[in-house]
Formats: sequence, C-alpha cells, structure tokens
Amino acid sequence: MPGTERLVAHPSLVTIGERLVGKPSPMTDTPRADTKRPTRRVIVVGSGIGGLAAAIALERSRYEVLVLEQAPELTEVGAGLTLWPNGVRALAALGLGEVRDFGSVQGAGGVRIPSGRWLSRFDMSQIGDRFGEPVLGVHRADLVRILLEQALQVSEIRLGVTVQRVRQDSSGVTAVLADGSEARADIVVGADGIDSVVRRHLYPDSRSRYAGFSAWRAVIQTDGPAPGSQGETMGIGQLFGFLPISRQRIYWFAAARLPEQRSYQGGPHREELIRRFGEWHDPIPSLVRDTPEEEILCHPIHEVPSLPAWSVRRVTLLGDAAHAMTPNLGQGACQALEDAVALGETVTTESDPVAALAAYQRARLRRATGIAARSRLTSRVALANHPLTAALRNLVIGLAPSGALTRGLNPILSWEPPLAPADSSTPNKA
Repeated sequence: MPGTERLVAHPSLVTIGERLVGKPSPMTDTPRADTKRPTRRVIVVGSGIGGLAAAIALERSRYEVLVLEQAPELTEVGAGLTLWPNGVRALAALGLGEVRDFGSVQGAGGVRIPSGRWLSRFDMSQIGDRFGEPVLGVHRADLVRILLEQALQVSEIRLGVTVQRVRQDSSGVTAVLADGSEARADIVVGADGIDSVVRRHLYPDSRSRYAGFSAWRAVIQTDGPAPGSQGETMGIGQLFGFLPISRQRIYWFAAARLPEQRSYQGGPHREELIRRFGEWHDPIPSLVRDTPEEEILCHPIHEVPSLPAWSVRRVTLLGDAAHAMTPNLGQGACQALEDAVALGETVTTESDPVAALAAYQRARLRRATGIAARSRLTSRVALANHPLTAALRNLVIGLAPSGALTRGLNPILSWEPPLAPADSSTPNKA
C-alpha cells in the first residue's frame, strides 16, 4: 500500500522554498512580456507532485506557465512512496531520469500473515526486467525536490496565493484570488489535491469520501543498512508493510478498517500500533517501537468518486484533484505523473486550448478511473475484516501461480509516454 506521505520537513526543500518566500509578485490580468514565446498562459493551481510535473511538461508548449500555491513557503514534506515502472518512465519523459540514482531499487518481497508465514514470495527485479524500468522506493521529499528544481527553471511559482474560484468566458479563464485580485489565463489546470477548489468549480457537489480505513506512516533511520526485503503482512481488517527507500531509511505503513470518527488522528499513535501489531512477526514490532511518536502520522484515507469529465472548455483537472485513489496499488503519484506528461503533449500538439484539454481527457480519464477502481477493490481484499473472507483471501494469494503479479500489473505498468522520453538514458525494455 505504498502511497501517501508523512509530514516531515526536508532541508533541501526548505532551502529551495526560501528562494521564493517574500518575493514580491503582484498579480496581473495579462501574462508578462516575453520575446521568446507568445504571451499565452497556463495557470497551474497547486505545487504538489502533479502540479510541478505539469509545469515541467507544459514548458515545451506555446504557453508560459504560472503555478499558484496557497502555502506561504515551500517546505514540501513526505514519507515514502513507490515509483513503479510507469512512474519512472513518466519522469524520464520529463527529463528527470535521475530519479533512478537516488531511489532504492526494490528486490525480494512478498505477502505474509501475522505469524510470519509467507503466502506469496516474489522478486520486484523481475518486474523491472519485464517492463524496462525498476520499481523504486523513494522519499517523497526527494522526488518533490527534483521536480521543484526543474519547475523553477521553466515556470513562475507564486506562494501564498489562494484561488477561491475560477470563471470562464469565450476568450479565457480568470482565477479569482482570496485577496480580491485576479489572474487571467488561456487554460487553468486544477492540480490542487483531493479537496480541489478547481474541481468544485466544475462539480459544485463533488466531495471526497472516506474509503473505510485509516493509515499510519513513518520513515525511520536504521543503524545499519536497511533490509533489502519489502512487502505486506495482512491480518483481519488490518495490515502492515515496509520497504527501503535508501541504504539507511525504511518507510513503513499500516492500515486498519475503522469508522471515520475513530481515525486516531490525535494519537498516541505508537501505543495504538503496538497494541495492534506488537505480536506480529519481526521486524514489525521493532519498526514501530523504534519510531518516535512525533514522527508517526495517522489520518483517514479518502478518495474522489469517479467524475464524468475532467475538462470543461478551458479548465481541467490533474492528479488527486481528478482521481484521488486509495494507496493500495502505489499508483497515486505515478498516475499524476502520467497525467502531466499527457497534458504537456496535448497542449503542445493542439493549438486550440479547448481541443487540447478534450484530447487530454480522452487520453487519461478512462485509464486513471479504472486504476482508481482497481485500487479500491484491492483495499477491500487486503483489509478483509471477517475471518472467513480473510482466510479465503489468504488461500487465493497462496495458490496464485508464479508470475501472476507481473501479468496482473501489465495493463498498469506497460504505459508508455506519447512521445520519445526527454531523458536519453532511459534503458531499453527487456
């Protein structure tokens, strides 16, 4: 269930953020003058993984890119996440193949039950061999750092800017800001997360919904090299997993089916985790006990119900704003990166903004919606909360033939960018 992130400030991102904080950036209705490119503008709302990737992808288009971020400073944070081959391929298409250098290549792993008995064992390197890119465990802050460094070179990022609503007319889109000013653009991209303001403009009644479980996450340092193994352990209505994200860092995550009002957001988290997982197989108890209380985050998992459309004339959605999904397939960040690559391609090849966003929707909506539905189903199976259904799940996993994981993930991991990758070091597929 690799996915969402622990809120821990990352020094390199604080440093980058300080380059922007406090800079005057008066909002104007027209793009700034630029003799090198036409004065058409895309406004990207949000500077998370999807928003920064979109800014980079749009750099090749005929538009200047303005990113509006409501946070007053860029202290982007994170725990761990998994980059599957499709996500690595998307980053390479953005010219960021360097992610392969700092990500931890995943190797042996599998699925166990709390006693430690293996239900299934597999080697993630086989997925890398099959799809031509490795499965990487990365610290979210490291990924955001390389995205931000590149985005700062190709776009303008304005901090402390809250978009309250957007309105369209025949010639463009206006973002109305909290301070009463306005920003004008030809296209607005809502990459502003699960509680997207831009999505509410398109669908006033759209709200995220509780997915039925809550999650705990943290990253810890190890005294020696982090174990090379990774995987998940499934109990009845709860699970625990871990993976290395560097030589001496482990990302661990846990989840349990809970009523939304019992999400334990206020803690104490470690005490609750020891109660739930303290008797499970090693190294689960020690991972929990070695994690400082303040480094553990717990929150209820939400998702966005499928939308009939992402693009309405000159406004579109991207990433969690469009398809926030449960983290059970580790595809949240990967799908946002795919979105960004596809958006950059359609905006570059289609001269008409409305046609470009319609083409982007055709390229992405069905695929991302299907992966979100599959992730939701995976969460229900992994967190089966009745002894009989959990036993049936274990039986099915144990009887699955060798290679079932690779074959099952093929529709997701075989994604290719619409154009040749910008990163020339992308390896050939096996």
